[in-house]
Amino acid sequence: MTELNLGEYDIAFPGLGIDKLTVKSEAFTIFGVSIMWYGVIIALGMILAIIFGFSQMKKYGIDPDRAIDVIIGGVIGGVVGARAYYVLMNWDSYKGDWKSIISTRNGGLAIYGGIIGALVVGSIICKVRKVKMLPLFDIAGMGFLIGQGIGRWGNFFNHEAFGYNTDLPWGMTSGKIQQWIIENNSSMSSPADIINMSPDKAVHPCFLYESIWCLLGFAIIFLLSKKRKYDGQMFLMYILWYGAGRGFIEGLRTDSLMLGNIRVSQLLAIVSALTAFILLIVIGSKVKRMGDDYVFYKDTEESKQLIQASQDALEQANKKKAEKKNK
Repeated sequence: MTELNLGEYDIAFPGLGIDKLTVKSEAFTIFGVSIMWYGVIIALGMILAIIFGFSQMKKYGIDPDRAIDVIIGGVIGGVVGARAYYVLMNWDSYKGDWKSIISTRNGGLAIYGGIIGALVVGSIICKVRKVKMLPLFDIAGMGFLIGQGIGRWGNFFNHEAFGYNTDLPWGMTSGKIQQWIIENNSSMSSPADIINMSPDKAVHPCFLYESIWCLLGFAIIFLLSKKRKYDGQMFLMYILWYGAGRGFIEGLRTDSLMLGNIRVSQLLAIVSALTAFILLIVIGSKVKRMGDDYVFYKDTEESKQLIQASQDALEQANKKKAEKKNK
């Protein structure tokens, strides 16, 4: 059927001379329950993003103790939002099957849904816990890039998030990808897609493109953050960077979430990138005119008092713990 004769979980990079590499979706089993690499890798990305976030809190004037609630809520909102976005865009496949709606073991999390969910829930908790939103979002934007850059490798283990056929040296294929092309060629989004897709050829590893783009973006924005001009600037740069990359990469994918003939995530990426670009110019010009009148949140009395109160509470708790231990 295919020249490479790949098994379901066999991956090949023909241009690199790698003819067969077995990559299973299942990582390990605990008490008879299969744990998938998809979940493990996404969890790893989240953990590293959170660790980075806490390392930056005080630099941005945020009290870490108050931010914990925002982060927990943001993670929950992100997972729910990512799944809801994906399910809604594929509603015909899920309606009437509520069990499948909440099952993410084999993938089915949309990054833009996760971003929206995390920001909405995070914003609400910021209001409740009196955490300044813009500096926290600056940190979150860089954290998102870490989480997305690592999390995309979950798609590699699921043999998904690939693009059209390519002759580039890093083009990949697998038994699952070949089977997907054979089964879906007749239901592609346009006649041109049917003509261009062949199970015998390698495809674009779109997950890899996005992973590299996100990690590169993190490095660049983190370096630029040392000379940021105002709270919220790094978050806007994140929206611009990710939107620009996703807008291009989404155009290469064969499994885009569609609304009619529109690639939903591609449209959202382009609109958000353009919006962020305009806001960066407008807000940057305004802050420049303000000159020394602009004050970062980290330099305000409110920020200093909240952080000092948190430190005092921690010292008091440690003191009581030491006293109890010495009795």
